[in-house]
Amino acid sequence: MLLRSSLEKASSFLHQRVREAIFSYKTNCNFRRRSAATSAMDSSSSSSSSSSPPCKLVLCGKSSAENEIAESLKNNNTLKLPDNDAVSVLLQSEWDKPLDDGDSFRIDSFMNSLSTNRFGRFLLWSPLLTSTHDVVSHNFGELPVGAVCVADVQYKGRGRSKNVWQSPKGCLLFSFTLQMEDGRVVPLVQYVVSLAVTEAIKDICDKNGLPYVDVKIKWPNDLYLNNLKVGGILCTSTYKSKKFNISAGIGLNVDNEKPTICLNGLLRELSVVAYQFEREDILASFFNKFEIFYDLFMDQGFQSLEELYYKTWLHSGQRVIVQEKNEDQVVENVVTVQGLTSSGYLLAIGDDNQMCELHPDGNSFDFFKGLVRRKLD
Repeated sequence: MLLRSSLEKASSFLHQRVREAIFSYKTNCNFRRRSAATSAMDSSSSSSSSSSPPCKLVLCGKSSAENEIAESLKNNNTLKLPDNDAVSVLLQSEWDKPLDDGDSFRIDSFMNSLSTNRFGRFLLWSPLLTSTHDVVSHNFGELPVGAVCVADVQYKGRGRSKNVWQSPKGCLLFSFTLQMEDGRVVPLVQYVVSLAVTEAIKDICDKNGLPYVDVKIKWPNDLYLNNLKVGGILCTSTYKSKKFNISAGIGLNVDNEKPTICLNGLLRELSVVAYQFEREDILASFFNKFEIFYDLFMDQGFQSLEELYYKTWLHSGQRVIVQEKNEDQVVENVVTVQGLTSSGYLLAIGDDNQMCELHPDGNSFDFFKGLVRRKLD
């Protein structure tokens, strides 16, 4: 009983740490943020969901083994959506519309560029979906680990603090699954995902002789281009059978210049007209990179990726104001960011040379507002 109690406490603690490190999916893909509590569209759409046409999910695998899984899922009517939304499941061979019309995700192009052993090999694609993240998290136990869901358009994308995001065409929108046993490193997965996105874009630039498109990481979960937000990450987890089931969602603005910036918009600014980034190429390159980084991360820890991560993020040497309560007064202290702690928070040093760990307060939309300092021994 004592061991069980200890394990339950440890699990609760790890869940809290994961929640504290939760990462928001707020991509600038011409998103319109709505309040889930006040949106009339939400109430009207939910009341009429039974009469709306079912969402279509097209299943495909890279190998015959994965295609057999797709057939089984379809034949057994296994996949479900939250709130009992209607879903129609099809195999790729049953999809009767062309996938090379310029708007739809080109499954064959993605699969041909994919060179992984685990991640991305089982694909769920939808032309219009509530949320890719909901699909993979709601069906986690039915999907092979490493499965990915891609949508051309999603209209109930998930964000922090119950924010709802609408994502039109021109964005790479996907979520995938992974599984881990060591809860202490779960909060660091988001950094591996972020790094794989930035390195995938660099790799595409190198292979195609393009100017350097320098996508940067804003801690903990945003992607920036020319000081404007171009993408973001959301990772969530549940604990079951001594394993953490993680759903990782990514949104990246590939070809939508409003409201801020997109990858292809920057290429046009650089007078590159012979090439455009394609969602399929970026997704395949992402998984090719992520699988390598993830194996390093699991075998050697995040330290094996730290040097590359720090070259890509925006915060080395950044001065941050931390507000602390001292009796009845609020005292402001300035600290300098040094890196990350082993638990994934910001490591900083004060003007008094005292090392500290910075935590988001959980209330501010910008993680760098309302940071809470914890001094390290």
